[in-house]
Amino acid sequence: MSETTPADETIRVDIWSDIACPWCYLGKHRFEAGVRAFHEQHPDVAIEVESHSFELAPDTPLDFAGSEVDFLVHHKGMPAEQVEQMLGQMTELGASEGVEFRFDDVQHANTQRAHRVLHLARDRGVQAEVQERLFRAYFAEGADMSDADALARLGAEAGLDGDEVRAALDDDAYGEAVQRDIVRARQLGISGVPFFLLDEKYGVSGAQSADAFANVFEQVLGFQRGDAPARTV
Repeated sequence: MSETTPADETIRVDIWSDIACPWCYLGKHRFEAGVRAFHEQHPDVAIEVESHSFELAPDTPLDFAGSEVDFLVHHKGMPAEQVEQMLGQMTELGASEGVEFRFDDVQHANTQRAHRVLHLARDRGVQAEVQERLFRAYFAEGADMSDADALARLGAEAGLDGDEVRAALDDDAYGEAVQRDIVRARQLGISGVPFFLLDEKYGVSGAQSADAFANVFEQVLGFQRGDAPARTV
């Protein structure tokens, strides 16, 4: 039986991630599983989530044409054998947790435009749905995250207006919002993603397990109530 809690108890979570980051995709699923586990014990405690922009490869040309393997081997100079092994391990890990990775089909892209769409989605109240759709399209369907037509279609499938998506891609306000997220990440010392900031105080780095996320929520809730100190993972 869960304890009685005030109806207005809320844990705020700010998440920095990039659509082109496989660990961010996996981490999103683990985080959401942790939220569900936490809510089984604390159904009246709200988890308020906002996703923020982070670019793992901002030097990717806007007109880059190639696969993930092409980018890592030729643009980043990584050995092909190492890349194949790394992506193979990621594919197996994702499959074990219900996340599909098809790296042979991935069209590596600059994600600036996708981040603008996510800011629009936040304004329209469908950020989580649009983010999930973009992740799946990028990693499992070979969608081009720099293509306006693809982004408009994917946004519409997840609850946005396609014309609004196209307008957002050319709206300087959304570009500035993306840059503010990146600057804030730098100020917080975030060098890798996913990164989770709880109640603007407690950091969780990486795609932790669902149990780890649930435990962190418990710690933060205890700190809010004055029962126990919170710790970072």
